[in-house]
Amino acid sequence: MPASPLAESGLQAPEKSHISLRAVLVWTAVSLLGAVAWGVLALARGEKISAVWLVVAALGSYAVAYRFYSRFIARRVLRPDDRRATPAERLEDGVDFHPTDRRVLLGHHFAAIAGAGPLVGPVLAAQMGYLPGTLWIVAGVIFAGAVQDMVVLFLSMRRDGKSLGQMARDEIGRAGGAAALIAVLAIMIILLGVLALVVVNALAHSPWGTFSVAMTVPIALLMGFWLHRIRPGRVVETSLIGVALLLLAIAGGSWVQNSSLADAFTLSPTTLVFCLIGYGFVASVLPVWMLLAPRDYLSTFMKIGTIGLLAVGVVVAAPVLHADAVSKFASSGAGPVFAGSLFPFLFITIACGALSGFHALVASGTTPKLIRKESQVRMIGYGAMLMESFVAIMALIAAATLEPGLYYAMNAPAGLLGATAESASHAVAGLGFTITPDQLTQAARAVEEQTLIARSGGAPTLAVGMSEIFSGVLGGTAMKAFWYHFAIMFEALFILTTVDAGTRVGRFMLQDMVGNVWKPVGRVTWKPGIWLCSGLVVAAWGYFLYTGATDPLGGINQLFPLFGIANQLLAAIALAVCTTVLIKAGRLRWAWVTGIPLAWVVAVTFTASWQKIFSGDPRVGFFAQRTKYADALDAGQVLPPAKNAHDMHTVVTNSTVDGVLIALFLLLVAVVIVNAAVVCVRAVRSPGALPTTEAPYVESRLDVPEQAADALVGARS
Repeated sequence: MPASPLAESGLQAPEKSHISLRAVLVWTAVSLLGAVAWGVLALARGEKISAVWLVVAALGSYAVAYRFYSRFIARRVLRPDDRRATPAERLEDGVDFHPTDRRVLLGHHFAAIAGAGPLVGPVLAAQMGYLPGTLWIVAGVIFAGAVQDMVVLFLSMRRDGKSLGQMARDEIGRAGGAAALIAVLAIMIILLGVLALVVVNALAHSPWGTFSVAMTVPIALLMGFWLHRIRPGRVVETSLIGVALLLLAIAGGSWVQNSSLADAFTLSPTTLVFCLIGYGFVASVLPVWMLLAPRDYLSTFMKIGTIGLLAVGVVVAAPVLHADAVSKFASSGAGPVFAGSLFPFLFITIACGALSGFHALVASGTTPKLIRKESQVRMIGYGAMLMESFVAIMALIAAATLEPGLYYAMNAPAGLLGATAESASHAVAGLGFTITPDQLTQAARAVEEQTLIARSGGAPTLAVGMSEIFSGVLGGTAMKAFWYHFAIMFEALFILTTVDAGTRVGRFMLQDMVGNVWKPVGRVTWKPGIWLCSGLVVAAWGYFLYTGATDPLGGINQLFPLFGIANQLLAAIALAVCTTVLIKAGRLRWAWVTGIPLAWVVAVTFTASWQKIFSGDPRVGFFAQRTKYADALDAGQVLPPAKNAHDMHTVVTNSTVDGVLIALFLLLVAVVIVNAAVVCVRAVRSPGALPTTEAPYVESRLDVPEQAADALVGARS
């Protein structure tokens, strides 16, 4: 990476800075408080402890990590330069490239990366106990997830906002790059389809949720025009208007649900599918300042506000963690929620919130094209990921504070639980937990649901947990139903922001890929290319979404089992690219920053993939599952979740497709890593740094009078 005038002037990363006694005392207190909380969690032996200790341990760890570790990476490894023009400034076109206020961009980036994962993954992983999930969420984000997001964002920004797949092709070579492009795009379509299906399931037949989420679109358009046309630069003013309108939309949704307008906003899954497809296309082609960035920024207020309120509720109500610290399913691998041992499947189930490959797509998609100054990479890349990790901690707390009997009655498969409260109670007792049929009925009635039995997937469990905590602080038992439906709407809004941003990122990826053979498509300013690639991306995930919405065993439902492993395989590609670029740029001594997380995620994903392909346990291995259902079909038997012979054929087909795809993804990622290793060895043996595709240095014209001072402050912050 070429030195800049700022680096030569000595302003880029000063080695000495004054540390006040007050700062020493504050950070010592924060560290000690976090250490005490971790000590309480580690030393608890059988007794119930308060969820407050999880909140304190996580927040203390995040604060120390951001202050010291992210600063170390920025100063020593990346070396951002605020006198260097970012692609948002150099390539500004008013559509994809646009210098954006760091507060708005932080909101956009957080909203884009924080989808279903940090809400659902920790809830499902609670079957292993609260301690393994907590350790992975906190340690994983500090040393892996936030590092990946920050480094990928920086590298993409230095390369004109190139996508992850294109960076792999440019830096690793054609073979590894081609494998990365194919794997990244295919996995991206699966991830978008799964996320969109979660939104459809959350909003189907929910007039409150549909109305509130729909209203965020015109509110975002108003915010975009207000900030860039009516009152340029007035971020605080725009934020206040947006938040006020958002609160009105949420309150209005509750009113709509009980009014004559309810039918107009009570949409079927199929109708919602077409609404999402249309919205995804529009959000992908409109100028980013007009809809996508302000809507994501607006959604962030809702996300952070709700999670903050949940944290306050935990501190005030101090609910007890009813889940075991480490459950019996952690070692047996025979959990009813998902099968498989703690290693590797805990680290696959909890992805977003700890380490997620999807984030690398956003960090090399929309965000690097909007960032105003290089020093903001630390706050946006590392900071937003810490925020998402806290969301995951709160989701884990919501699940762990439920009585285990209710948790397993909601998350065990329907084939085990049966259809009645009596059969579910008996099945839960067989797992070693107790809940009476009357308790199950009362729990459902309290949130105005017909039943909570076998409501798997994590989202309903999180909503019940949130309603328990919220009602303990505001409104009591009478408000449980309100808080439950509020949580369902919140989850839909939370996840939808990843669908619109992800579609735009998919369009960037497809443009980069096709641009290698047809140059005009690769130009982000060529409108036909924008429309064509956007249409192809939404058509791809829209097809799987539509089929999945109409067939419980088809479409995206067929590919859902690939979600976790595919996501982590993306992280392996991202970290391989990061490590390769650092070594090529002559920074071998700092390559461990991304190299160690790379080694870990490769161990996790390759082990999980191997077991999914070759395990003889039909609950784990795809081909073992195929054999089980094929044999049953030959014997004339029907096994759940199938209901007839046709469904049995579908399960056999799905298992076969999933097994073949996971093998293909594993092969493609192996090609990427092997090629990256070859390039790294060549770089180490080379007498000088190998050339990279970093864009040439151009002096920034933004904030010219304050550049030197701002850069110095950014380097010291």
